[in-house]
Amino acid sequence: MTRVDPTRSRSRGRTAQQYDPLGAMGSRPLAVVLGAGGVLWALLVSVFDRDVVGIPTLSALTVLLVAASGAVVVTASSPFRAPFPRWAFVLHVALLATATVTSVAAQWGPDRNALNDFMSLLTATGIVMVAPYRPWRDLAVGGAVLAVVDGVAWGLAAAVFPHAVPVGVAAFLGAAPTLVLTAAAAVFAWTFAGLAERVQIRAGSYSVERAERDGIAESVQQDRSTILARDVAPFFAELRTREVITDADRARARAIADGIRRSMVADADRTWFEHTFVVEGAAAAVVDDPDGLIATMDTDQRTVVRTFLRAALRASTVDPAGVRATVRRADPAFDARGPSRRRRGDGQPGAQRRVAVELDLAVADSDVGIHRAFDPYFAVLRVTFPDLDVAVRPSALALRFSYDQH
Repeated sequence: MTRVDPTRSRSRGRTAQQYDPLGAMGSRPLAVVLGAGGVLWALLVSVFDRDVVGIPTLSALTVLLVAASGAVVVTASSPFRAPFPRWAFVLHVALLATATVTSVAAQWGPDRNALNDFMSLLTATGIVMVAPYRPWRDLAVGGAVLAVVDGVAWGLAAAVFPHAVPVGVAAFLGAAPTLVLTAAAAVFAWTFAGLAERVQIRAGSYSVERAERDGIAESVQQDRSTILARDVAPFFAELRTREVITDADRARARAIADGIRRSMVADADRTWFEHTFVVEGAAAAVVDDPDGLIATMDTDQRTVVRTFLRAALRASTVDPAGVRATVRRADPAFDARGPSRRRRGDGQPGAQRRVAVELDLAVADSDVGIHRAFDPYFAVLRVTFPDLDVAVRPSALALRFSYDQH
């Protein structure tokens, strides 16, 4: 019986935003520009460039629907609302499809200028807007739906008001822009996900867990080398110059041995989380994890949390002594954003145990400065931990999130 790797199965439905949150955040201005440009174009054409007087109310409704679809994408693509939800994509497609129908209905009549039928192009750019945020299957289905609506609307108008262009050709011309750009968006999403998955597979030959072990081992070796160079070597050098070993020498030897033993025990008990603080010179930070639950994070989650901690602890505005981390077991239905966002279907017997993490940092900066310094990291954390709650106040930063034990 062939076993299916659950990580591979999940990756097939992942998006460019989930693989590369910072890249998706950088491409968000494109969605803003396309959305605003579409609304402006729809407004100008509706007012100044129509062959048929039509129904002004429906024309206004069309512009409002286009604006609403753009607002949905701009809002849902925010890095603080990641990942982009399916319901937002469905609503976006539904609004554009409705706008296509109202646009044709608003200009119902012998419209001979195809250039002022803007919705066939806006439905096409509407799919491009969401390409970084949804998997290729969703893009293909949504684009196909919009292309069908475009084709039917244009074809029906051409059948009722015949012109030199056959009905079939008119329908194809209405659907063609959306079909072409949908294919391009789907290929982009599929190719990006495939390449990212192959990179992850190759990186698996040197896993994060192995890197952690190597890093901790190197740190332990450095600590022991420091002890040897600072305490043991000078002590032995002194003994070589003496003819008699005294009780004081024996007491000093026992003290050095006890120190080495304590260091070895501390290294053995230290988790990757605590090791990150020690390596970054934040040994004064408080880590409250009595059950060692932080070890149940998977490698992707560890990588993201470690990256944020390193950036925070290396920032000149962060006081390492003012950092506190608390890790506790949580109810399976726990959601860090509050009781109103409890996870559905998780509070049942057999549900995976969840772990809640709280990070509090003292930051000598304003809330604007904190956002400027750490917003990119919040974007990545949001994709990795969807229930992330970030509280930013002057001189303080608090993060709350949870995850399933692995």
